[in-house]
Amino acid sequence: MIQQGAVAAGHPQTAKAAVEVLRIGGNAFDAAVAGCFAACVAESVLTSAAGGGFLLAHTGEGENVLFDFFTQTPAQKRAELDFYPIAANFGETVQEFHIGLGSMAVPGNVCGLLHVHKRLGRLPLSDVLAPAAYLARTGVEVNEFFAYVYELLTPILTATLASRSIYAPGGTLLKAGETLRMPGFADFLENLAEGGVDSFYGGAMVADSSKRTIAAQLTQDCAERGGYLTLEDLKTYQVIERQPLSVDYRGATLLTNPPPSSGGALIAFALALLAGNDLAKVPYGSADHLSCLSQVMRLTNEARRDGFDANLYDDAILDRFLSPEHIGQYLGQYRQILTNQKGIVNRLGSTTHISVVDAEGNAASVTTSNGEGSSYVIPGTDIMVNNMLGEEDLNPHGFHQWQSNQRMSSMMAPTVILQDGRPQLVLGSGGSNRIRTAILQVISNLMDFGMRPEAAVAAPRIHWENGTFHLEPGFDRVAIEQYALATSQPVWWQSQNMFFGGVHAVGVTRDGKFCGSGDARRSGAIVFA
Repeated sequence: MIQQGAVAAGHPQTAKAAVEVLRIGGNAFDAAVAGCFAACVAESVLTSAAGGGFLLAHTGEGENVLFDFFTQTPAQKRAELDFYPIAANFGETVQEFHIGLGSMAVPGNVCGLLHVHKRLGRLPLSDVLAPAAYLARTGVEVNEFFAYVYELLTPILTATLASRSIYAPGGTLLKAGETLRMPGFADFLENLAEGGVDSFYGGAMVADSSKRTIAAQLTQDCAERGGYLTLEDLKTYQVIERQPLSVDYRGATLLTNPPPSSGGALIAFALALLAGNDLAKVPYGSADHLSCLSQVMRLTNEARRDGFDANLYDDAILDRFLSPEHIGQYLGQYRQILTNQKGIVNRLGSTTHISVVDAEGNAASVTTSNGEGSSYVIPGTDIMVNNMLGEEDLNPHGFHQWQSNQRMSSMMAPTVILQDGRPQLVLGSGGSNRIRTAILQVISNLMDFGMRPEAAVAAPRIHWENGTFHLEPGFDRVAIEQYALATSQPVWWQSQNMFFGGVHAVGVTRDGKFCGSGDARRSGAIVFA
């Protein structure tokens, strides 16, 4: 039997929806769109139709394009806002998020996914949306991972009557083994298949609420209850097609997310440092290996702070950041540190990822997010809107200090590795600030240590940040602690954890077979067509 493709995603039902579309004749882009809408049900606390994201496409004809449909700041500000903090209890720490209608940025997922489908897909939109609509109407069984996430986000999921009706329909939060249903979202998808993008972003304000469009209802609620969004914000939202950031590493070409997002540029900088050391001579998982990785992470953070805008927003800044002169400053430090040592040259991250390849040489890497969600649900749709204006990481200058009508920056970094112009690996991750370090380690595992994608994703990870060295189990603790990595306070995790990202990857072997892995840290799945 000839394989038609492969899908790696954050939930088996997400991957299944995408594969169903491949099996009825869709290509990788049809499948990615189908999977993203299915994820709005199966992974609905991590993504939403009213969130934002990026899709990196490589076509069988050799075209590479990054579709930017991330959230946008509104055009106008206002004084009276529905914007307030909640506390999420992670057990060892309590983290504050801001929600309410004043936390909602202009959503891009619906516009972006339909744009990709129109541009690169080939099946009728109704066929692409059908698996997600079926899943929303019949329901999805809550697994242990999402029951855990629901528990973490209890204050958000129970803050409004509309959100409680989805996640706590019986008065208490859904638990593992129970069924999540979103019939309003099924109705929305069926209407979307007929009405297209205007059924979400279009329409005029009318007095009769029963006749209001989704955009009109959303913006009317903002006007009356303390949100920023206006009809003009939604009507003028546009998908941006960008040239992917291209980086050479160990003889392969890596394509990833360009500015205004930061994640791709930081991965590119880290790989440039890592390329300055022949890791083939370093035993995998050894203290020397982890020293190489941790110092790359540390120096990348320092380089970002050293006179560069926190968001690496424009191309001119990116060119300077990735210039040989700038990289050379830190490459020298990197080599000196390693020579001195051994002579060898909290955050949830409510994001999810889907990777797709097909038999025609098409590849789609798509990362989407809803933040943690604002708790506001658009009436009649079961769609919770994002809280990106309440995300501390996305508002480095402080809340409500954003520049109007601009794309927000992100750490999302959907990535494709090409070997001789053909997809070798398609990957991406959720995980907030750990997205880039998770992707970096999987790429290094694959290309420096020759691991298969399954092993590269499953291998234990580290993360270095602000003088703290986080390590998953699986490394030699005694040897590493004796090594005494400079300026690092080790934190040994008891098990692999979603803190370290969720890299869902698919690849194509040299003999043309599909392979890959859904990251178990986030209950991921791989399905072959």
